[in-house]
Amino acid sequence: MKIGIIQQACTADIEANKRKLADNIRKAAAEGARLVVLQELHNSLYFCQTENVDLCSLAEPIPGPSTEFYGSLAKELGIVLVTSLFERRAAGLYHNTAVVLERDGSIAGRYRKMHIPDDPAYYEKFYFTPGDLGFHPIDTSVGRLGVQVCWDQWYPEGARLMALQGAELLIYPTAIGYESSDTPEEQERQREAWTTVQRGHAVANGLPVVAVNRTGHEPDPSGQTNGIQFWGSSFVCGPQGEFLYRAPKDEEVVTVVDVDMQRCENVRRWWPFLRDRRIEEFQPLAKRFIDR
Repeated sequence: MKIGIIQQACTADIEANKRKLADNIRKAAAEGARLVVLQELHNSLYFCQTENVDLCSLAEPIPGPSTEFYGSLAKELGIVLVTSLFERRAAGLYHNTAVVLERDGSIAGRYRKMHIPDDPAYYEKFYFTPGDLGFHPIDTSVGRLGVQVCWDQWYPEGARLMALQGAELLIYPTAIGYESSDTPEEQERQREAWTTVQRGHAVANGLPVVAVNRTGHEPDPSGQTNGIQFWGSSFVCGPQGEFLYRAPKDEEVVTVVDVDMQRCENVRRWWPFLRDRRIEEFQPLAKRFIDR
């Protein structure tokens, strides 16, 4: 399957961001992409650097203007498109939601981000209610997609639950970058840890992983920090964790990666991890911590 990924820098101009994305989606489709994946909260700047109730006005219903905009693109180009939106469910109730659009422009399904961080420059708990749709893959014309969002990518449980329900790909729209006060060595350790944990999900489940991150610098509106330098490095890896493509840290990228889905089937036959799981011993995983 040919998969398009778009690593893009964003500005405060939402309509300009959407026009740029539309152009890049068309480029990926012209190169043969059947599935295109966008980064987290791609319509706007990453607004969670501060806690500001006025920014809740960025949220929109689903279905809504963005699903109409991107749905029409998916239909025009005959592709499946993975988007990432700030969902307004009701006044004061918002989610960080991935929406998958089918090639006829319809909504194939949605996933609400389950794990919500609350760290300096990533004040997501102020804006987002944890997802309530669970970890369930979305069926599309290009396969069953195990879509999660950013912070979810650090947790093996979500990836496993997607795999156990027949996901054929693991997909993570992302917005993550460097804290400017960290040393270059620490920054690099963090970037490599981010990559390594997701490659581990690929290996443990015998599935390809598609992770699409932002790039560029976005200032902190409050001035309390030096903002976020998003580290790019979007990648696609195969079912043994092997890199099929890895983007630069500081460049915008539109590229199409060919993933051999039959090889994924073969790898799972060679390494039958699902067969050998001792599920009768795993009940304690449902506990927060195990006191001995």
